[in-house]
Amino acid sequence: MSGLSLRDRLAQLVMVGLDPVDEVAADHAVAVDKVGAVFIGGNATHLLTGGRLDALRTKSALPLLTAVDEEGGRVQRIDALDGSMPSARALAATMTPRQVTELARQRGEQLLARGVVMDLAPVVDVSAAAADTVVGDRSFSGDPAKVSTYAGAYAGGLRDAGVIPVLKHFPGHGRATGDSHRGLVRTPPLAALEAADLRPYTTLLSRGEPVVMLGHLDVPGLTDGVPASLSPAAYRLLRENYRFTGVAMTDDLGAMRAVSDVYSLPDAVTKAIAAGADIALWSSPAPAGPVLDRLERAVRDGELPERRVRDAVTHVLHLKIGCR
Repeated sequence: MSGLSLRDRLAQLVMVGLDPVDEVAADHAVAVDKVGAVFIGGNATHLLTGGRLDALRTKSALPLLTAVDEEGGRVQRIDALDGSMPSARALAATMTPRQVTELARQRGEQLLARGVVMDLAPVVDVSAAAADTVVGDRSFSGDPAKVSTYAGAYAGGLRDAGVIPVLKHFPGHGRATGDSHRGLVRTPPLAALEAADLRPYTTLLSRGEPVVMLGHLDVPGLTDGVPASLSPAAYRLLRENYRFTGVAMTDDLGAMRAVSDVYSLPDAVTKAIAAGADIALWSSPAPAGPVLDRLERAVRDGELPERRVRDAVTHVLHLKIGCR
């Protein structure tokens, strides 16, 4: 870390959404802005073919986290290239945990072959709601124990393939009212989450899972009207109550109205990192420069303490030690 400038340290703390067909912008984000992570969403697959992500990673002085959100079901990125995969709920209904581990391992190998080293999955939300609701069939089950078993099996398969899994959406989107893509949503009170929605984290984080994504969720008794992704109290809950020592990252700060209706992208990223995020994600192809400018000002002005930056960069670099 001592060899990195302040701006380069801050660049390690963002995951930038790429236009899947724009190689020039991708090169600029990595080679010029020196971002530490990129995200490829949507249905286009250009950057996922022809070894383009592997070539992109060679332009980064530090290991580059290349991510997609390959959940199966409604949320897939390589189905047009490598075949479709069932939803989480369908997997839990039709396969044993061992079979899910094997399927996730195969999917992880396909991702890795395309240059992807991180999968923003599995969903750890506990939900028995209708399949087409915001979480719905993205959840393995409405039973916390079953979620723990099957999400753990999916994460284990990805790890076996050499892909980093990401547990989401802490502290639990499964029983929240509304859709954070459209506005801030509210969960049951913290005590109710602890009795059900948070139970899978007790199991899975004790195994050493490396990354947790915080959702844009207002939790009565915890966040006081602020999205968990921007709430210091939510990060303290994760770190202190669940003894998590890995990388905490945000859900999408740029395209989800629970945040974007209130904050500009540079302000949202600054607030998230100050609150406790180690990686701030935005999925839309917005340039990193203005965000890094805002973060640098925040450090100079004392809004973003240098100690918080050091802690976050330390978490990210520890994760990258084993990244291919």
